[in-house]
Amino acid sequence: MAERKLNITPVNDWGLFHLPPRPCVIAGPCSAETEEQMLETARGLRAFGINVFRAGIWKPRTHPGSFEGLGTAGLKLLKKVKEETGMHTCTEVAGAKHVYECLKYGVDLLWVGARTTANPFLMQEIADALQDTDIPVLVKNPVNPDIDLWIGALERLNRAGVTKLGVIHRGFSTSEPTLYRNDPGWRIAIELRTRYPEMPFFADPSHMAGDRKYIRELSQRAMDLGLEGLMIESHCSPSCALSDAKQQLTPAELKKLLEEEITVRDSQSDDASYKEGLNQLRAQIDVIDENLIGSFAARMKVSRDIGLYKREHNVAILQASRWDAILAKMKEEGRKYGLSDEFIVTVFNAIHEESVRSQNEILSDKA
Repeated sequence: MAERKLNITPVNDWGLFHLPPRPCVIAGPCSAETEEQMLETARGLRAFGINVFRAGIWKPRTHPGSFEGLGTAGLKLLKKVKEETGMHTCTEVAGAKHVYECLKYGVDLLWVGARTTANPFLMQEIADALQDTDIPVLVKNPVNPDIDLWIGALERLNRAGVTKLGVIHRGFSTSEPTLYRNDPGWRIAIELRTRYPEMPFFADPSHMAGDRKYIRELSQRAMDLGLEGLMIESHCSPSCALSDAKQQLTPAELKKLLEEEITVRDSQSDDASYKEGLNQLRAQIDVIDENLIGSFAARMKVSRDIGLYKREHNVAILQASRWDAILAKMKEEGRKYGLSDEFIVTVFNAIHEESVRSQNEILSDKA
């Protein structure tokens, strides 16, 4: 199925953010808890220029009995923040009822959480509820690294007439050991960015990190990739937060992060020497890429020869122990050149899959 072009309104035309400077920032507590907590946090953020305030109203918790948000009562607090500070407000929706309640209370921006993005039925329900509205919507990546599921959610909203549409990259659930709460999986974000360069793109380093000590490095990575914005959780007293206490910053800590600790990259430069140097380096890349294609072709030829040999001797394609040994050796070699295990595994698994496909064709050919 051909990829559908999306009709996207630039984030500059949403009327929510002070542009420039970049990044666009959405900040506020994980959850709305009390009027005092909401107003104190909002005032602290507004004092240094944050204009879009977030708070969870309905919290999709893994286990029942955890704090699951204030529900509609929390929307009243969001409205009070808007009235007293002049900030725009946003929250997460997971179904049509949430959408209707948010529209009734004048919420300015909605986001769809990772669990909801993974459910096409819920995405269609939300899209139907947003038909003929003008409210901006941000869609978080699904919990698993499935880019087509992410794009499908965007398509459903766009078909319903939502053009103030953007994405939030919050990383992916994983059973593998990692420093972070969620695997950053930047390659998926890069692929989506490449397919839809016009799409307003935010990162959520709070949910990616799970711990405030990693928020700076993940925020910087987002800026290095040229993303438009950040959604960061901020609480006036994080240690007392009813949800996700470890990953929230105080307004003062967020101010320091944005003003002193991260560097925003320009999308382009008009400097002539920069352009000349960049073109020379890109020419080198082009030559290396051409050589890579030749090497891949040579490897696949040998793989096909192996397939023929296996067919002649009636041997199965997959040799798991052999592949495990190759992968371990390649990771070891990669480390000598400063290449990450993740990169080596991704590249060589792709090569292996193509080799298996090629050999399978040979074994299936009875000629």
